[in-house]
Amino acid sequence: MDWQAACPLSMAHENRLWQRLRIEWNYHSNHIEGNTLTYGETLLLLIHGRTRGDHLLREYEEMRGHDVAIELVRVLAKSFIEEGRFLTEGDIRDLNLIILKEGFWRVAQTPEGEPTRKWIEPGCYKTQPNHVLTASGEIFHFASPEETSSYMTAFVQWLRDEMQTPTLALPQLLARAHHEFIRIHPFDDGNGRVVRLLLNYVLLCAGLLPLVINSRDRRRYLDVIALADAGDLTPFCDYLTQCLRESLQLGLEAASRLIELENRVRALL
Repeated sequence: MDWQAACPLSMAHENRLWQRLRIEWNYHSNHIEGNTLTYGETLLLLIHGRTRGDHLLREYEEMRGHDVAIELVRVLAKSFIEEGRFLTEGDIRDLNLIILKEGFWRVAQTPEGEPTRKWIEPGCYKTQPNHVLTASGEIFHFASPEETSSYMTAFVQWLRDEMQTPTLALPQLLARAHHEFIRIHPFDDGNGRVVRLLLNYVLLCAGLLPLVINSRDRRRYLDVIALADAGDLTPFCDYLTQCLRESLQLGLEAASRLIELENRVRALL
């Protein structure tokens, strides 16, 4: 069901609701990845174009870039709805390029555990392995650089097929898409933010509100991802269902207040 059709708003009030959702989305998705801007500083930056606080310049730039990426996701979803145009691998690389903005050096380790530096090139698939050391001390292996291009082609085709002819319930689709993308880990940085953009692309294409994974839930979020890695997607589906309900509740509450205000204004005219 189209959420807007179920709960119609004037254009002005729809824009206000979207502004609230986009601030939540920007703040929490970046905060999960370590961005230190507060919610108020995020609001000040994205709505008023002003900065406050003692943060790295890169944190401000990535917050702005993520906001631009959200707008691109809206454009892509609208293109799907109106023209049947599905997103491409190029679109996904563009999202990574936009959120990271420009290349940078990052502290890393060699396969032997020696400290080194690694150049991060936004918008490009990885050219070196990006396996991670888990809390248990084991190495979790993502797709190799040689496998990444073919895996991403298959991922995009699978997502296209699933959106056109669904075989999975929505929470299952979102959980599996997230899981498959992260197991590929196609980029050297920004994979978490990109996959959350992709989940909301799916929701916007379906006429639904975007979900927000709250940064306060980071530990649970990582735990359900780990369970998915171990072969059990059910906790991840349950968690995303909760996020969907919270997003809908936020939208309904905001819509109710806005409609009430709109009716009061009309009564005065």
